[in-house]
Amino acid sequence: MRPERRHLRADAVAGLPGAISSVPDGMACAVLAGVNPIHGLYASFAGPVGGGLTSSTRLMVITTTGAASLAAGSAIEDVNPAERPQALFLLTVIAGAVMVLAGVARLGRYTRFVSHSVMIGFLTGIAVNIVFGQLADLTGAEAGGEFAVAKAIDVVAHPSRIDLASLVTGLAALGILIGLSRTRLSAVSALVALAIPTAGVIIAAADRVARVKDAGDIPRGIPLPQLPDLSQLSASVVTGALAVAAIVLVQGSGVAEAAPNRDGTASNPNQDFIAQGTGNIVSALFRGQPVGGSVGQTAINRAAGGRTRWAAIWSGLWMLAILAAFSGVVGLVAMPTLAAVLIFAAVRALRFAEVTSILRTGLTSQIAVVTTFCATLFLPVAAAVGIGVALSLLLQLNQEAMDLKVVQLSPAPGDRWKEQPPPKRLPNHRVTVLDVYGSLFYAGSRTLQVRLPDPVGAEAPTVVLRLRGRTSLGATFVKVVAEYSAALEAVGGRLYLSGVDREVADLLRRTGHVDVSGPVGIFEATELVGESTEQALRAAETWAVQQRRGTSDPDR
Repeated sequence: MRPERRHLRADAVAGLPGAISSVPDGMACAVLAGVNPIHGLYASFAGPVGGGLTSSTRLMVITTTGAASLAAGSAIEDVNPAERPQALFLLTVIAGAVMVLAGVARLGRYTRFVSHSVMIGFLTGIAVNIVFGQLADLTGAEAGGEFAVAKAIDVVAHPSRIDLASLVTGLAALGILIGLSRTRLSAVSALVALAIPTAGVIIAAADRVARVKDAGDIPRGIPLPQLPDLSQLSASVVTGALAVAAIVLVQGSGVAEAAPNRDGTASNPNQDFIAQGTGNIVSALFRGQPVGGSVGQTAINRAAGGRTRWAAIWSGLWMLAILAAFSGVVGLVAMPTLAAVLIFAAVRALRFAEVTSILRTGLTSQIAVVTTFCATLFLPVAAAVGIGVALSLLLQLNQEAMDLKVVQLSPAPGDRWKEQPPPKRLPNHRVTVLDVYGSLFYAGSRTLQVRLPDPVGAEAPTVVLRLRGRTSLGATFVKVVAEYSAALEAVGGRLYLSGVDREVADLLRRTGHVDVSGPVGIFEATELVGESTEQALRAAETWAVQQRRGTSDPDR
């Protein structure tokens, strides 16, 4: 954690562009959260410092993000505007605590269960929501509606409400952003887009154009820490905090993949969870809003030559200096310019190529991306996140169940096995060796039950079911094995399980549902691949021969 002298200068220089670009980004994200833009600036210094000190992905910048801000704003939109900041601080603390607990509990591996289709659908919906939601501020029009799409339609349907000066200011900011996006000034284009149109508004004395100070008093200087107000605790605050935590953790995992450590050490997702949680707690203590791993700010940090974690920390320290010197200027910024910054960033975040690729992948991916996108547009963000997480899990379980494949193994020359489709019905007095690909948990076991060859109508059929590599199996699988072995026994057959892990074998014996002394034989896995299956095959063939001869149950 100590700064390295040889990298100190490079990190300090790399932190400055990030701090400058965080000024418009932080203010714009506060607008999304529905609070005074100053709180976004507070988060832009507290998040990088608190998170940077503890992250394992050293160049990751933990600061304000559009998705987290929109989720927080959705959760507190019904709170009285005067009390909304305190509710936001409490939400941020709760979200931070959840992230820290997730890291301590080592839940980092579970982020992979959120499917790519669901995440792209959610992020696309967030971007579209931002564009639609900022049209009113961009045009200076009053808009009504329960969600962003309705507000945008209201603006378009009533053009007489549009304030010409506000519209010109917003379009000028958009023009600057577009014009500078492909130049060397792209890193500071958002700041220029705030400054020049705002200066024009001041010179023209266009008082009808809304300013940041209209949203409330702008405190001067450096903020002092304070504890959140627990009286603002509510169900919407808690669910909003959980939604913010889920969004931040999944996005942070993506940032870690895109910004590997320069020395080659692997990032620890659990430690990054703790870092993002720490950043949120520190942000809330300094009256800031939710923060998380930022794709854009991390990219700026890397491009500016950041070498260690102190590049991100310096970004926060530079922001603190900017606040101390220029906090009084914040109130003069024209609101249409902030709307322009948000719209430009949201449009650039749209991933049309990825959406097109997902739509071409198949029905499951199409359902995931469209459902999540629509939920994000027309439901509160917390509900959309819940639907996205639930949909990811359902798709995972469904895919595992559908991907299950049963094949028949037949001995081939050279001590090898040949795969072929299994028979629909078992042959009489013969051994059928089966192997299974796919998960055998829950629905997977039920799918196996449907795809196993039917023993009804056969005489003394014998089945060898290969289970090598299965280190744990659930109660559903035990029930399926018990029912299938009973069906085989009813027609004079037997079931042999080969390649069984020792712990799984002990489980099958303990349950009492599987009669391992009668219709089910268990052959535990050995170091030699295929050895237990060959043993089971010999035992099954002996059984089949003796059944054909009409002998009694043989002693294995």
